[in-house]
Amino acid sequence: MDLDDFPYGRAETAHGQQSVDVPAANWIPALEYTRDILACDFFDFLTAVDELDEGIRIVAHVYSTSLKHHLLLRTLLDAPFVLPTATGVYKGANWHERETHEMFGVTFSGHPNLIPLLLPDGFEGNPLRKSFVLASRVAKQWPGEVDPGQSLTDLGKPKRRRNLPPGVPTDWRQDS
Repeated sequence: MDLDDFPYGRAETAHGQQSVDVPAANWIPALEYTRDILACDFFDFLTAVDELDEGIRIVAHVYSTSLKHHLLLRTLLDAPFVLPTATGVYKGANWHERETHEMFGVTFSGHPNLIPLLLPDGFEGNPLRKSFVLASRVAKQWPGEVDPGQSLTDLGKPKRRRNLPPGVPTDWRQDS
């Protein structure tokens, strides 16, 4: 598949995977182009990657069942992380967008049913964001006899000072 003339973004091939970086404003036209012109009729997945200060990158993978090629479309979102829904182009995007909304806090404008999919009612936060504090890693002590990073031969020595797990703010405290 030749992507040199892809009209909605910058194409590249790395490690055998063809990808297109698309501006958020071109997200829907790029998806329509892959469906209508490149014959990518199968929507495989959509997810997100928290790029910290850069924003959130949305990644979608589509496949052509007739021509046997596939393509990865990517776009980078700035806060407040809003992107038009792909459900009008690919019906299979529905659950993927619901999960990405729930886990990363991305709003897909125009989505027909953007309600929670996996988390319990009343859950607050977006657990796959790197800023989300995994409080259970601090609240409950490590259950093993040997701490992570400690060997069995170190058991006779005093235990090392416990550090907070990655992602836990230094001012976070455990309320018992």
